[in-house]
Amino acid sequence: MNFDSSPIAAIATPPGRGGIGVVRISGKDLSSVIQVVCGAGAQLQARHATYLKFLHADGSVIDQGLAIYFKAPHSYTGEDVLELQGHGGPVVMQMLLTRCLEAGSGIGLRLAEPGEFTYRAYFNDKLDLAQAEAVADLIDASTEAAARSATQSLSGAFSATIRALVDKVIHLRMLVEATLDFPEEEIDFLEKSDARGQLAAIRQALEQVFSQAAQGALLREGLNVVLAGQPNVGKSSLLNALAGSDVAIVTPIAGTTRDKVTETIQVEGIPLNIIDTAGIRDTSLASDEVERIGIERTWAAVAQADVILHLLDASRGPTRADEGIVERLPENVPVIRVWNKIDLSGHKPAADVMPDATHVYLSAAERTGIDLLRAELLRIAGWQQTGESVYLARERHLIALKMARSHLNAAAEHAASNDQALDLFAEELRLAQERLNSITGEFSSDDLLGVIFSRFCIGK
Repeated sequence: MNFDSSPIAAIATPPGRGGIGVVRISGKDLSSVIQVVCGAGAQLQARHATYLKFLHADGSVIDQGLAIYFKAPHSYTGEDVLELQGHGGPVVMQMLLTRCLEAGSGIGLRLAEPGEFTYRAYFNDKLDLAQAEAVADLIDASTEAAARSATQSLSGAFSATIRALVDKVIHLRMLVEATLDFPEEEIDFLEKSDARGQLAAIRQALEQVFSQAAQGALLREGLNVVLAGQPNVGKSSLLNALAGSDVAIVTPIAGTTRDKVTETIQVEGIPLNIIDTAGIRDTSLASDEVERIGIERTWAAVAQADVILHLLDASRGPTRADEGIVERLPENVPVIRVWNKIDLSGHKPAADVMPDATHVYLSAAERTGIDLLRAELLRIAGWQQTGESVYLARERHLIALKMARSHLNAAAEHAASNDQALDLFAEELRLAQERLNSITGEFSSDDLLGVIFSRFCIGK
């Protein structure tokens, strides 16, 4: 998206019918639009709601509602913002938007692009990049925990944590650069400034941030959990037990499920996309073409899974067909062997971690042992109830943190070789800082220079 300073307008509320709808306009000097749409005598006081009529070009009334004016820079976008709140019918909203665009034609008012209001907030330093992303994450949050974490990020908590980490890296870089610029001082840098200790503290702080961000990414993305196994081992019954309702048809007839059935559930606030699939057997034994296609789709779902629940019938034990399924499961995806129908086998509910996989014994029909499976899913996902703030991080945030970690690890290796590798030490710190700054979208080559001159008495 290229920045264009033209005023923009859009309907800010979701499509469809509602009690209230909002048309939002942002730009420089919106007085002409206000006078035309709200009436020639309209006097709007900044950040105060004014009840009035919204007018057609011929003076007839489109709607009546509230007009709120936010004067720059005290607005969401940092520009002048006008919000017109009327009745939420789609026709009324479209009429009001069209009238605003007509009224603003003289100042170049145009329809906003998707996300452009938030982009302007970022461009005008009202939000940093992580906060801007949190706006979308808060809107899209599918669980209460995800919404709370998105609010944390939107409030700037995640950004403040990253900036604090960057400040520590900058401070250490400052000392390194000063030593490199003035080698005649013969400062035993690594010892006197405790560079190794400072670096160790930074690395420890980074690990804590990464742990919190990883938890947040899990809240945002959730897990795709695929139920796989032979026909009639209870996959659909297990889906119903996990979901707490009858979302899949269950019959004694093998092959009832012919295609994927997906249900999203929450476990400790983590969204889990449970995918029930057609029973796996040799396609040559499929009853018809539909079942054969269903089996192929099952393997496609297995290949894309984050976790695989391999269901087996505890009342009959493992079969050669079960072993054939195990051989085809992808090696890089966690697998839980779920022994269902313990109400028929006499087993007790249990979760045993074995070298090959975790084995969970349960009865989907009687819904015993289900909590053990939920707990094992959380363990495999890496979820921990730490009691600390969790930031709703994205994959790019985790990648940036991993790259910063790699550079800090390299810096530690150079620090171990004492002053002989200070230049490499400094370069790894610089790269780590760049990776961290990419999270919030902030970076300037003058950052370090400003710190050196403001904090370090270099001239004496």
